[in-house]
Amino acid sequence: MILFIKLLLAHLLGDFIWQPNSWVTDKEAKKHKSIYLYFHILLHGVLAAILAGEIRFIPYAILIAVTHGIVDLVKLNFQKTKTKRTWFIVDQILHILILIGIVLLYKDEPLNFLWFNNQLWILITGILLITKPTSIFIKTIISIWNPESQNSHNDNSLATAGNYIGILERLFVFCFILTGHFEAIGFLLAAKSIFRFGDLKEAKDRKLTEYVLIGTLISFGTAIIAALIVQALLLQLL
Repeated sequence: MILFIKLLLAHLLGDFIWQPNSWVTDKEAKKHKSIYLYFHILLHGVLAAILAGEIRFIPYAILIAVTHGIVDLVKLNFQKTKTKRTWFIVDQILHILILIGIVLLYKDEPLNFLWFNNQLWILITGILLITKPTSIFIKTIISIWNPESQNSHNDNSLATAGNYIGILERLFVFCFILTGHFEAIGFLLAAKSIFRFGDLKEAKDRKLTEYVLIGTLISFGTAIIAALIVQALLLQLL
């Protein structure tokens, strides 16, 4: 289980945290000719090898890197503008299944867990999961709707503010659940609703209201699910 958590952490770092948008754009434009595709593949292999913490895991890390590259190449060559959302989901599912397969292949060999105890590995991975990866997931899921009005170019909101607000609210929910303060989640949701009420009232756009509501519920829901899973895993290790 801990090996999978470490490999999932390596995947989150390589696919979301340490992969700049410029790499993604270049890969989509040049596909197999993009040098950043191979940087990306190498990064996944190195992260998997380092976080696994065993020299004997290096061949498996190479296997992770190679299979990751194959899956990415398939996605890059077959995805279209209208199917990006579907290919994103398929891509992530395949990567996770590969990691599970690697763990099953390696499970009978001993691992030397370096640096952190098992509880901290689980906690770090859970926190990382609800930041940028979840933001991208939510954006991908709700991209099917386009609530922007004709006056959207006059929007005076801060650049990327919504993204950071979402990350912060998920971190708060995560912390509230792990510390046993479920009632604080209701307070946070009510506070956000009050602050958003003015914008939604001025917009006079039902689509925008529904769009914000769906995004908020998905954001809170993923944070709650992630926190409950982390809490259950931590209890198993006690």
